[in-house]
Amino acid sequence: MSGTEKVTWQAYPSWNQFAWLFMVSLAAGSRGLRLLWQGMCGWEVWLGGAVALLVCATGLRRWALDLLTSTRVAIRNGYTGRDIQTIALDDIADITFSQGPIAQFFNIGTLTIHSSSGSRPLLLQGVNDPEIIKTQFEARRP
Repeated sequence: MSGTEKVTWQAYPSWNQFAWLFMVSLAAGSRGLRLLWQGMCGWEVWLGGAVALLVCATGLRRWALDLLTSTRVAIRNGYTGRDIQTIALDDIADITFSQGPIAQFFNIGTLTIHSSSGSRPLLLQGVNDPEIIKTQFEARRP
């Protein structure tokens, strides 16, 4: 990022993006607690698995940081700070968003940013309020 470039929006994927991991973790944790309550062995494995899934969700969420700057849209590795993919604002041809029924329930979606140069589209997944963010992105385009 250059010295004149200003970050105007940034976000990690929504926690709701990982709802399926939370559900599996809840099921594993419930099983572990039931085994513990019944005095049976093996509860440690189930509770350990539930905790491991929660740690994975936390780690995966911070993997990608979505950015809108004064000159470009970027996906940045949240751990190393390196850009994974970028598209200059003046190279954006179209911005669309998609939501499945579950994503619509959680009010998250995927923004797809198409470049006019024909490079692969940039996908911002797990975006909260995708319609509003799409409007903000379109307002920043030259």
